[in-house]
Amino acid sequence: MGSAEVSPQMAFARFVRRAIDDAREERGWTVTDLATHTGVGRSTVFRWLAGDWQDYPELAKVRGFCAALDLPVAAAFRALGLPDAGAVPRRRGGAEDGPVEADVRVILERLADPSVPAEEKHHIRDLLRYLAHRPVRRAG
Repeated sequence: MGSAEVSPQMAFARFVRRAIDDAREERGWTVTDLATHTGVGRSTVFRWLAGDWQDYPELAKVRGFCAALDLPVAAAFRALGLPDAGAVPRRRGGAEDGPVEADVRVILERLADPSVPAEEKHHIRDLLRYLAHRPVRRAG
């Protein structure tokens, strides 16, 4: 392991720090507000920030944290070094790495990119929600 590699603890701490800073800037939330809205206790948030964990954080808490802050869970899982869905890793080269997955990966990266304006992220999420819930029309 080279010295340039970042541990999952450090990468996830950076992700959480950015999320907290954004919540403070965009919503005026304190860490207490963040804990209330995400369902993740203050002590857990501070442990995540400190990188003070050996076993991975509870994925349900990570999902709740991301959902309350309108952040892509995939970005949190990437920071933790886990597959995007938090599932068992699959080998590359299979059917799961086709053009649809590549498009989805690009969208997730845009949503996780701090340089993409919040308004653009909002439009992407609105479009995804619309597409996810619209009725499917069958051909024929």
